[in-house]
Amino acid sequence: MRILPRLKSWQRNCSANSECLSCKPFDYTQGTSLEKKLLDKKINRFGSAAFYSSALKIALPVMAQLLVQNLVSLIDNFMVSGLGDVKMSGVNISGQIIFLFIVFLTTVCTAAGIFMTQFSGAEDKNGMRQSFCFKLWVGLFIAALFMSASLFFPRMVLSFMVRGNTQAGDILDQGQQYLWIIAFTGIPIVVSTVIASSLREIGRVNAPLVISIFATLVNTFFNWVFIYGNLGAPRLEVRGAAIATVIARAVEMLVFIIYILARKPPFLIRVYDMFHVNFKLYKEICSRAAMSSCSEMLWAVAETVSAALYNGRGGSEVVSGMSASFAIANLFFVAFSGIITSTGVIIGKSLGRGDLELARKQKVWLLNGANVFGLMMTGVGLVTILLVPIVFRHLSPQSQSICKSMVFVMALYMPAWVYINGQFSVSRAGGDTMMGMLVDGISNVFVVIPGIFLMAKLTSIGPVIMYTIIKAVEFPKIAIATWWLKKEKWLVNLAAKNEAGKE
Repeated sequence: MRILPRLKSWQRNCSANSECLSCKPFDYTQGTSLEKKLLDKKINRFGSAAFYSSALKIALPVMAQLLVQNLVSLIDNFMVSGLGDVKMSGVNISGQIIFLFIVFLTTVCTAAGIFMTQFSGAEDKNGMRQSFCFKLWVGLFIAALFMSASLFFPRMVLSFMVRGNTQAGDILDQGQQYLWIIAFTGIPIVVSTVIASSLREIGRVNAPLVISIFATLVNTFFNWVFIYGNLGAPRLEVRGAAIATVIARAVEMLVFIIYILARKPPFLIRVYDMFHVNFKLYKEICSRAAMSSCSEMLWAVAETVSAALYNGRGGSEVVSGMSASFAIANLFFVAFSGIITSTGVIIGKSLGRGDLELARKQKVWLLNGANVFGLMMTGVGLVTILLVPIVFRHLSPQSQSICKSMVFVMALYMPAWVYINGQFSVSRAGGDTMMGMLVDGISNVFVVIPGIFLMAKLTSIGPVIMYTIIKAVEFPKIAIATWWLKKEKWLVNLAAKNEAGKE
């Protein structure tokens, strides 16, 4: 009980004490737990208006880019929904396979992006190029796997998503047509994602926004042309939606390549740079990526398994209703990318410069800001329910009812999801990917997957209630992540440990 008064007395006499925390820069990696607690009390819980303004300048363009993409995706869903529940279901089970591909690709880009951001803070161009090449090599390998599965085993891959569904055969016929064509988006998606993520990681967030807007407009136009057969084109329905996506992805890739050749960002590579490999750095990225990739893929598998079990609770009305709800929810899910990108860039650059004290403060400011932001996004989510009867008026009443209920549930979970995404981003900014495996990976393996199987096997409850119950796992995950972040394993200057430019 007498420790705190003594400490206060010690601080009042700081002029006579060269070790006073108020007068000497503090090494957080060496400080005792008591010293850290004292400094925690000195950190304001919220940053200045200027700090949040700088965070929003990074987050808002990223969110705007995804919002535009998701709005166009919503328009795509609107166009396809006009073909009926079965055809929309076929497109959306194919979308689940694309989802797995993009999650794996994004995970690789995120792992290498940790180094890209810190090398940017340290102004190490060679390190940035090596990070870019790593993304490209691994991304192309993932694209090869995705394209092979989509072209040669489409029905086998898709059948998992509709096991137990009363209209599985008809849905698979439509999904197979779509997946055969969409397979050719593999390489364009990789190139565009690698370039866009690298631009965002060095703080250039506006270019990906503008390019994505252009590409999504191209996609919308060709959807209109090919799905329903406008401007003299044949009416291709599901195949038309796939062709429009391939064209849009190819255009997006070409514009990104032209942009970086013209603007020459510091990570721009020449062809022979692809074969100049810094094995020490690649090994370090792989060690970080392994944990991150494992946890993200476990999450993606858990989501895919859950979606398959939801789909088995009825016919095409369940598949289309659940898919429609995520098309709507994606309009407010953009908050995740905003908080992840801004947190990663801000904290990553501070760590790369070696300013660990500032990074520690920024962590507190960003996570408290995430609390407020999450509450705001709940309000946005509830408003989007009004879009359901407008956008999906061609779907059956049962599908619309499922969609509305799901959007309501997802809106209520937004504060928890925004906050935990902020926690993961803080951890990854310093290369601590163990937290993701501990919190996300273990919970998915031992709670989510077994839990959803038990509910499907032992109960007759509907997909919305199943979703609501299983997502309650987010709250213990937040508690574990909070405890882990206090260990400060993320407070590391990776750029200093991996001086790629001085090899």
